[in-house]
This record gives sequence, structure tokens and C-alpha cells, in this order.
Amino acid sequence: MTPNRFITTLTVLALTIPAWGQDAAEKKVDRAEAYYNFAMGHLYAEMAGAYGGRNGEYLNKAIGHYKAAIKADPSATFLSEELSDIYMQAGKTREAVIEAEEAIKNNPDDLSSRRILGRIYTRMIGDPQAKTVNEEMVKKAIDQFLAVTKKAPTDVESWLTLGRLYKLSQNSVDSEKAYKKVLDIDAGNEDALTGLALVYSDLGDTVRATELLRKVADKNPSLRTLEALSGAYEQMREYGLAAETLKKAMELRPDSPEIKRALATNLLLADQADAALKLFKELLAEDPKDVGALLRISQIQRQKHDFPKAWEAAKMAREIDPNNLEIRYNEVTLYEAEGKLNEAITEMKEIIGPTPKRAVSPGERGNRIILLERLGVLYRQNDQPKQAVDTFRQIGELDPESAPRSAAQVIDTYRQARDLNKALEEADSAVKRYPNDRTLKMVRANVLSEAGKYDQAVTELKTMLDGKSDREIHLTLAQTYEKQKNFVEVEKSIDAAEKLSESKEEKEGIYFTRGAMLEKQKKFDRAEQQFRKVIEVNPNNASALNYLGYMFADRNMKLTEAHQMITKALELDPNNGAYLDSLGWVLFRMDKLPEAEKNLKMAIERTGKDPTVYDHLGDVQFKQGKIKEAIAQWQQSLKEYETAPASERDPVEVAKVQKKLDSAKVRLAKEGKN
Repeated sequence: MTPNRFITTLTVLALTIPAWGQDAAEKKVDRAEAYYNFAMGHLYAEMAGAYGGRNGEYLNKAIGHYKAAIKADPSATFLSEELSDIYMQAGKTREAVIEAEEAIKNNPDDLSSRRILGRIYTRMIGDPQAKTVNEEMVKKAIDQFLAVTKKAPTDVESWLTLGRLYKLSQNSVDSEKAYKKVLDIDAGNEDALTGLALVYSDLGDTVRATELLRKVADKNPSLRTLEALSGAYEQMREYGLAAETLKKAMELRPDSPEIKRALATNLLLADQADAALKLFKELLAEDPKDVGALLRISQIQRQKHDFPKAWEAAKMAREIDPNNLEIRYNEVTLYEAEGKLNEAITEMKEIIGPTPKRAVSPGERGNRIILLERLGVLYRQNDQPKQAVDTFRQIGELDPESAPRSAAQVIDTYRQARDLNKALEEADSAVKRYPNDRTLKMVRANVLSEAGKYDQAVTELKTMLDGKSDREIHLTLAQTYEKQKNFVEVEKSIDAAEKLSESKEEKEGIYFTRGAMLEKQKKFDRAEQQFRKVIEVNPNNASALNYLGYMFADRNMKLTEAHQMITKALELDPNNGAYLDSLGWVLFRMDKLPEAEKNLKMAIERTGKDPTVYDHLGDVQFKQGKIKEAIAQWQQSLKEYETAPASERDPVEVAKVQKKLDSAKVRLAKEGKN
């Protein structure tokens, strides 16, 4: 509160707003009297503040002078805000409410009293961040400010307050109307533009939200608007634009660790790891116990495959906060990135601990479900299906609402272990228990198609088309038709899914699915176009980078570009067995045989049951003159083809492997005779 603010406000004083407990038509503005009483009220408020806001005499005098100031100039609406704050500071909330209610009872058009009452109710709402909102106070505050705006339709502050209150009560329609009322009065009002942008953001209309925030930021690049604009960009996943906006915020507040942290995080998400690493190191230098910075440094070094430095940062974080769940989870991820699945599993089991003997809170239950699911996936990756199944079942036992998801993971574990009979048995049982769960029905259809029961899978999927979530059903139908090699229906299903795709991510998935379909039809040029569209939309789509790179390598063309694409895919997902196979295959094409062999052996460790990887390793070893080793790989390839799902057994590929195996045996026999 400053006299300068009061002087500025007095230049626009008018006679349209009634005074405290009095009709404005009967009261003339006395600016000199208003200024004097405001100045005295401000002085006594500061004197009370010197006593920690506890001096009753000074507070009472401040209240008296503020009331007098309002009577002298009822149009200075900010005085109601000042007075309500003093009442709260003095602990006289109840007295203020009674006094304001009595004044309104005597004169319903006493807008100053309504503003004070509305402000007090607003202060009594609670903490929205802590989700402790008093809905009754919200409603009471709205009622008071609605009454004010009815009599004073150009009262900007009251409309702004209504906009905020409606947003708090999740009434986006009326919140939007309130903010637009302000803009009708003051087209460039920063608070209204920002508030309206946040309403649009809540509604998912990030484009309109961003346009408004950008307009505010261009006109007045304040810290508040820049942070709001960066948040809107984050919602749109435009992390590069968010980072650029936060750089401007940093110019305004170069000493803010919060802004620097947000900037570093967005740089990391925008694939600018080196710039992010620099900022996180600066944060660590400013605060050597900054666990968050240490975690991000560890994660970036892991992405750069600099595991010693990643572990150095991780251990420093663990020393500072040994029980921090995120720190320990980071260590699991590090082990996994190094391919040390046994160590990752051991660490995860220690994090989870024994089954609790008491009922756990919802928060604890949620964390435990996430960790159990992660452990189950690690077991599955480590070719331990029994342990994976046991772990996934614990989720359903812990939380009945998560039981359908738990069942889907069990089914998928048996499917990946190629135990299709068991997978189908589990799927049948789960669908009976949860007949309305669409995910389980789709998982079951996937198992049916892998077992070669294509018509049954298609029939069951088509019964799920209901005009609500049809996009995913059409995509699952496309996958089913693809396994059946019914490419006409595949294309129809993809086209149907594309019509229902709205977001950038959804369209990205359509391009990828269509590219895979075209590649399987050997329409390579068209397939390449689709995969390049995916990469254009998302340069970090590891699956598209790998698929296109492998497609080039398999055709022995554009090998340098193929190597670059596959290498990037592995940087994004370093333990993906399929990507390691692709890298091994392109290295084979480039005649880098020792490197190819190394990567293919790593791929086998990750995939275990893929006949193609054994076939590739056989080719590499045969070219190296390791005939016996090559024969062993091709024999294993044929063995894996025998147990593979019907949809993955390609007679042409099997015949090729058999031919290479027979030729190698003949050559080995001849060399033996010599």
C-alpha cells in the first residue's frame, strides 16, 4: 500500500459507486478528505505492522481512517480491498462480516460493503494448491461480486475477481464471460488476457491460450506472463518455444533458480541436452545439495552413455537423500541402461520391500502399483515370465480397480513368452471377469490373431465399434489384418483411424502404421515417405528412425544415413534389442563385421527368441569364416521359427535360412575332407 498508488487512483474518481453504508447520490466526492484519511490509515497500518500487526489501537485507527476515506470517495474501489485486508490482519473478520451484512441489509446497493464482504469471503476460500477449497465461501464471494457488477457494470476489478472465482469453481463458461467483460471495457487488460488464456488452457484449447499469452508477453513481457506462456507451450509439448520464452524470463530474473531449473528442463525435453546440462551444473554449483540437479545430470549423462559420470551424480544424490524414491528409481534405470537387468531387479525389489501388513494410504498404494508394474516389466525383459506374472498379479490383489490392467500385463507376458495357449486362457478368464473393459478385449483379440484365429479376432473387434473410442479399435483391426496379410482391409482400417486422429501424436501414429503396411507390401518408396513424415513431425521417434534405417540396410542402400538413424534410435532407447539388431545389420552391410557381431550378440541377449536376429548373426559369422558358429545360429533361427506365432512364421524366410544352413553344412563337410 503506497500513497502514490492512491494519488494515481484519485485521478479517475467518479460518483457512480455507493459509499460504505450510504447511498452515493447523497454523497459528494471529497478528494482531499479521501487522501488525508487514506494517508492516515496507511500510516497507522504501517505502525501496527511494526508490532507484527498485533497493535489493536493502531489497527482500529487504520480501520476508522479507511472507512472515512471510502465515504469521502466511494469510487476508489481499491480502498475496499485495503480495508478488508486490515480487518483480516486485525483478526476482526467476524466483526467485519457482521458490519458489512448489516450495511447491505439497510442498503442493498451499498457496493463498498459488498466488495469488502466479497474480499473477506475470497480470503476464506482456502488453498486451491492444497485442494482445501471451501466451496461455500466461493459461492458467497461470487454472489457479492455479481451484485457489484450488476450495479457497476464497468467495475473491472470485480469482473476480474469473478473470472478467477468461476475458474476456481471449474465453471469455465462463466469465467470466460467475466474475463471477456473486462476486455470489453479494457481491451488490453493483462490480467483478463492471462486469466482467459488459463481458462482456454484448462479446456485443452492450448492454441487460443498461447495466442492470448503471446499477445500479453509481446506487449508487456512481465515475469508472470512469460511463465504462463512457457507453461502453455509445455502443454502443447513445444518445449523449444517454452525454453525460448523462459530465456526472456531469465533476463528479468537472472538470479531465480526456479526459472533456471524450468529452462534447463525444457531444454532437455527439446533435445538440447548439452545446454540443459550446463544449467543443471550451474544450479549444482549454487547449491551443492541440489538433489534435483544431480538427478537430471545423472539422467543426461545416461542418455549420453557416459555411465561413470551418470553413476557419480547418482551416488552423490543418494548420499544427500538416501531414502528418496526418485533417486533410487534412477539407479534402477541406470542399471537397465547398462543392460544389467539382474541388478536392476534386485534394486527394484529393495525399493518395493515386503508386502505391507497394514492397509496403505491411496498415495502409497499408487506408488506401489507403479513400482510393481515396473518390476514385472523388468522380469519380462529378463526372460523371467513366471516372476513377471507373479508380480503383475500382486497389483490386482493390492488394488481391485487396477485388476484389469494387471490382467492385461499377465496376458501380454504369456504372449511374449510364446505361450499362446496360456495367454488365451488368461484372456478368456479376464474378459469374463471384466466384460466391459475395452483394453482387455483388444488384448484378447491380439492373442487370437497371433494364434492365427484372424476371423474371430476381427469379429470381436468389430463388435466394439461404438462411435466412442473407435480410433484404437480401427488400429487394432489394422494390425490383425496385417498379420493375415489382408492389406486391402489394413488400408481401410488405417484410413478410418486417420479420420478420427486429431492431435499431432495421433497423426504421427497413423503415418507409422501406414509406413509399416507399405513396407510389408514391398512398396518401399511410399513407405519411406510415410516414415519421413513421422520423423518430420517428431525427430525423436525412435521406432520410425529404426524402421526406416533397417529398411535401407535390408535393401543395402543409403547405408550412411541408415547408420545415423539407427544410432539415434539407440541413443533414445539404448537397450532395445530390435534396434541393436538393426545396428548389427547395417554394420554387416558396411562390412564392419566385428562390430556387427558384437551388436547382434547384444541383441540376442535382449530379445532371446527372435529368429531374424539369429539369422543375421549367422550371416555375419559365415562371412567371417566361422562356419560352425554360423550353422549353430541358423539352426537356432529355425528352432525359433517353429515356436513362433503363426503370424510371424514366414515360409519364404524360413526357406532362405534352411538353404543357407544346408549350404554351410556342405561347405563344412568339404573343408573337413580337405
